Amino acid sequence: MFVFYKQTNLNSINFQDNKNNMSGADISQPKFSINNESKKIYITASEGNFLGKDKVLLKNNVRFKSDDFSIETEKVIFNRNEQTAQSETKSLFISKNTKIFSDGFDINDSGNKIIFHGKSHIVLK
Repeated sequence: MFVFYKQTNLNSINFQDNKNNMSGADISQPKFSINNESKKIYITASEGNFLGKDKVLLKNNVRFKSDDFSIETEKVIFNRNEQTAQSETKSLFISKNTKIFSDGFDINDSGNKIIFHGKSHIVLK
């Protein structure tokens, strides 16, 4: 049996200052999806924090994307178990012929229902 031993001087190691890189996020670049029989909605964000076993707070550049639409906002609480999402921040919904600007939204019924909150502005083409 061989044992190798190397002595390291800790004063000679350069440590980088990671304070600027630490945002307090539990997850960097989180990716989730909402699945139902007819479609899949992909969810991405810059960062996320666990709020419990099933709830995740998604923050910064949050995007919901399916083949039919996309929604962009800054903060969303996503329930992984119930496949629901809630936002109280300004949101932009975009589909083929429609844009909806709102103060928030709820996604329920595995993505089959989207309810917009607050002042909403709808643009139809």
